[in-house]
Amino acid sequence: MATATKKRTRARTYQGEDIVVLEGLEPVRKRPGMYIGGVGMAGLHHLIWEVVDNAVDEAMNGHASEISVTLHKDGRTVTVSDNGRGIPVDKHPKTKKPALETVLTVLHAGGKFDGNNYKTAGGLHGVGASVVNALSKQMTAVVRREGSQYRMTFAKGRATSKLQKLKGAVRGSGTTITFTPDPTIFPKTEFDSATIRARLETASFLHRGVKVTYVDETQKTKETFLHEQGIVDYLGKVLKERKARPIHEAPFTFRKQDDIRLEMTLQWTESTDEHVRSYVNGIPTGNGGTHENGFKSGLNKAVRNYIDTHSLTPRGVKITHEDIREGLVAIVSAFIAEPQFQGQTKDRLNNPEVQSLMEAAVRPAMEQWMNNNRSVADSVVARIIAAARARAASRAASEAVSRKGGSKRTMLPGKLSDCVSSGKGDSEIFIVEGDSAGGSAKQGRDRNYQAILPLRGKVLNTESATLKKILENKEIQDMVSALGCGIGPSLNLADLRYERVILLADADSDGHHITTLLLTFFYRHMPALISAGRLYIAVPPLYRIDIGKETYWAADEMAREEILAKHGGRAKPEITRFKGLGEMMPKVLWETTLNPDTRRLLKVEIDDHLETDRVISDLMGRDASARFRFIMDRAEDAEAIDV
Repeated sequence: MATATKKRTRARTYQGEDIVVLEGLEPVRKRPGMYIGGVGMAGLHHLIWEVVDNAVDEAMNGHASEISVTLHKDGRTVTVSDNGRGIPVDKHPKTKKPALETVLTVLHAGGKFDGNNYKTAGGLHGVGASVVNALSKQMTAVVRREGSQYRMTFAKGRATSKLQKLKGAVRGSGTTITFTPDPTIFPKTEFDSATIRARLETASFLHRGVKVTYVDETQKTKETFLHEQGIVDYLGKVLKERKARPIHEAPFTFRKQDDIRLEMTLQWTESTDEHVRSYVNGIPTGNGGTHENGFKSGLNKAVRNYIDTHSLTPRGVKITHEDIREGLVAIVSAFIAEPQFQGQTKDRLNNPEVQSLMEAAVRPAMEQWMNNNRSVADSVVARIIAAARARAASRAASEAVSRKGGSKRTMLPGKLSDCVSSGKGDSEIFIVEGDSAGGSAKQGRDRNYQAILPLRGKVLNTESATLKKILENKEIQDMVSALGCGIGPSLNLADLRYERVILLADADSDGHHITTLLLTFFYRHMPALISAGRLYIAVPPLYRIDIGKETYWAADEMAREEILAKHGGRAKPEITRFKGLGEMMPKVLWETTLNPDTRRLLKVEIDDHLETDRVISDLMGRDASARFRFIMDRAEDAEAIDV
């Protein structure tokens, strides 16, 4: 007893010796998510963006005209080169080490703090290059300056060689960084070539006249991007990708360089959604920020002023900001001297002063364009009024199928097996594929807090359907009624009847397809459920593996092989493949998929809104050629096809 008491007393002490001091770049290796957002694929590729952003900063400030990126044969090593001034190599007065070593091994060390070397830059925290070094198993830096060439190597945040001056004279100047991510940090270290290519092509659009070359040694390809028209060319590409038909020929394009350097171009289209791609100093801001808010505010005020000036609003029509921007496709690129990004991943701008500067720049320019192009402006206004009428009709239709609160049980769909505690914090609804699976789920669930809504067959592809068709679909009506929070602009998250919405489909290819169709619907028409972290995907087993007296469950073939490799030697395994959820006994479905203590759930999250929008458009849109390319590009990766 005395010993136990002594241990508890010691465990409660908290002394100076318990404080851990991480030196150098160890904080980055200890908590990489703080610097690159995570160690998944987005974080892995962020390493490339950090190095590329430094090269772009040189070009943005007139010191470089060419950037080259090479993905090497192993698919894990990347080289980024530019013809800028080259990182300085002379001895730093404070660290007494070469400036190159200081930049790559010390956090918050860089040439962008004093405002003299860079008027605008994407990387102002001074952590980008050193973070890449910290998270790489090896890095090599080669600098060309003043007719000489220098080389230095690094690994895991530390220098592994001294600065070497290479023999022979060289022409020009610039910096070349080659790195390989550390597999002890990243679960997967193979880069995605298409992701790199898309980012580099975008950089060439945003920085007119800069030549960007991408060499993919894994595919033995080489591409050069050079766009003299900049974002105007980019807008054309986005419109083509989205199959969006403009309602006016010439886009509105505006460039300004006073208090804030701004480039923007836009067109209204026949599409029913709004699509704005915004950038700050060449860095994509997927979550917007004050620059995007200022742009939207200036646009809204300009259009309203035009409508009011020419008395174009019909009686009984209320025009909202959403109506004004429906069908809008815009590219907004701002260049700011001191950007304040939200986190090192830089997906949102926080500078409060930028919003008013953007609004003050956009509003008069937009008004002038509309007044100078009356026929175009009137067609835009007609499109806005049509959107307002359609939105009013949509709101009325969605209210007709929405359930406003938990007490109106007569409005719930008949096939919903509701739970006792709907509307409370621990409640959840399973949207289940098929009546058979729904029957097993109803019997296996805990009816106190788990509701079951079975769906018949494959859900409507909402990416290719009109809003009217979507609202007329019986399965979607049932989902909207059961959830109770409305749809589209009338969605109110406070009215959601369940804490969690869980998609439950078979573990085969048909089940994956149904899940994708449901995800498309929620992403396009109920995105608030995703942003609030309320949407999940259940992962039921595809295989049951009995080895001796033990039973194991595998969600896919890879998990099955891992189980067999680990436990298969003890006895002959008996493997059962489930054809569907309906085959499972209610008790088995509870143990493997419904029980919170033993089940596996995937939370639906959006890391990159622009990439998610593109993928859904490609995979679920009307254009079959995008899906064909997707399949052909990945055909070699498919070891087996479940048909």
